[in-house]
Amino acid sequence: MIGTWHGLVIDTEDTNALASFYQELLGFVRVQDDPDFLVIGDAPDRPGIAFQRVDRHVRPEWPDADHPAQMHIDVRVQDIEEAERQALALGATRLGFDAEHHRVYADPSGHPFCLAWW
Repeated sequence: MIGTWHGLVIDTEDTNALASFYQELLGFVRVQDDPDFLVIGDAPDRPGIAFQRVDRHVRPEWPDADHPAQMHIDVRVQDIEEAERQALALGATRLGFDAEHHRVYADPSGHPFCLAWW
């Protein structure tokens, strides 16, 4: 092993809005709160998700190789219909791709994520 996982960094033009979206989606808290770099997680000493401000964020289009997603988060849920209702209320957009055990959405900055159940 070379090291341990510290976090995932996601580019966005609005760090506060995207961090708030994922805080509500995942039940995390803010562990670092700078305007240009916010981090959320379940504790300050554990891996988290960071949101890095960029001036010209290019939104991914999924699935489209010309505008690749580059990463996505899978969120495990118990009740897909209720989870979808809540995610859409937070500002998610359903991308229309469904599989046996997951549905694909975009967060407010256009990054894809999946709600998954099994």
